[in-house]
Amino acid sequence: MKITGSGSALPAQRITNDMLGEFLDTSDQWITSHTGIKERRVIKNERLSDLASRACRLALEDAKVKAEDIDLVICSNVISDCVTPGLSCFIAGAIGYRGLCLDINGACTGFIQALDLAHSYFSAGKARRILVCAAEKPTHLADWTDRATCVLFGDGAGAVVLEKGRTEACPASVFGTEFNDEFLIMPSKRSTCPFTDDPYSEGFMYMNGQEVYRFAVNACVSDITAAAEKAGIALGDIDLFLLHQANSRIMTAARTRLKLPVEKFPENVSYLGNTSSACIPLLIDSLRRENKLFPGQTLALSAFGAGLTHGAMILKIE
Repeated sequence: MKITGSGSALPAQRITNDMLGEFLDTSDQWITSHTGIKERRVIKNERLSDLASRACRLALEDAKVKAEDIDLVICSNVISDCVTPGLSCFIAGAIGYRGLCLDINGACTGFIQALDLAHSYFSAGKARRILVCAAEKPTHLADWTDRATCVLFGDGAGAVVLEKGRTEACPASVFGTEFNDEFLIMPSKRSTCPFTDDPYSEGFMYMNGQEVYRFAVNACVSDITAAAEKAGIALGDIDLFLLHQANSRIMTAARTRLKLPVEKFPENVSYLGNTSSACIPLLIDSLRRENKLFPGQTLALSAFGAGLTHGAMILKIE
């Protein structure tokens, strides 16, 4: 599977740790030491659909193709501007696309799931070129009086244009779900139907940070190891590891257990925060524009999220 174009879009509003310290019992030192995050982008008056569409237009421009050249649009998203239509439909309208649109919610694992779905379409001969977008605004899910969670998140959108490519051995992927609605959950809006007894309480995102940390590190290490074995490649021969940018402590723990050098683990969490499923395509786009991705490289992608979902993919750059 071949990445022929990429694009990204971020909200204009930049929120620093010092700004959070003005209304939370926290500080730049505490947030940085516990998360590795210095700042993040937060939607103020933009629409997420506009960010997603901008990222997609840039990806199409980078790939030198038009919307009519795309056979499928896949969008990874947790919360959008509307419950329905799906975010992919807004993207389609903005870029002038009239074909099949799919929306998936795999939480932070969604982008890798979308890549795997795209690979299946290529393998089945049902598509020649696919546009994948991950656009997220997790800041709208957080309780901004809870310093343990709200400091983690940022908003943004990243997109890639994919073609089948020549390498049949890649991608190799592994996925799993270990259901748990106690460690990480965001209840939906409570119904006003008089005949409904909603088992969930309406509110903000809840996350048990310690349990999520344990799960994330274990899942990241085991998934990457399994995917590498499936691809028939040694961990040391992988050029870059693009991990879900949830927290620098999680990434450091996973890297340490994998016994790999820090230079193989690029990051954007320090200046974007946790952008959910958008973090890996945002990272891909920045690496491409900095000429740090080139043919012949092998990438390992890994993510985890609510569900609890997790997965990893080995992808060769062509």
